[in-house]
Amino acid sequence: MVFVLENVPASLRGDLSRWLFEVKAGVFTGRVSALVRDELWARVTSNLGNGSVLMLYSTNSEQGFWAKSIGDPSRQLVDIEGVLLVKTH
Repeated sequence: MVFVLENVPASLRGDLSRWLFEVKAGVFTGRVSALVRDELWARVTSNLGNGSVLMLYSTNSEQGFWAKSIGDPSRQLVDIEGVLLVKTH
C-alpha cells in the first residue's frame, strides 16, 4: 500500500511512520493487513487538518489496485466501470 500526503500535520506523518516506511517526504509504503489498512485510513481521515491524502492498495480488480482520496488534492479519482482514472483540475 502507498499513502501520499500533502500539507498534513507533522503528527500524522509521525503516526504513519510507526506502521509504514516513509520513502520520500509525505510518501509512505508498506504491506499491512486489510484491517490495519482500514484503521490507518480512519486515523488519516480524523487527523487530516487542511491537507489531502491519497491511498493506493492492492486488491482483486482489473487494474490490480484501488485508491481512495480525501481532502483537496490536485488530482481527482474517477471510477469508470471499475477502472480508476485520474482527472486533473
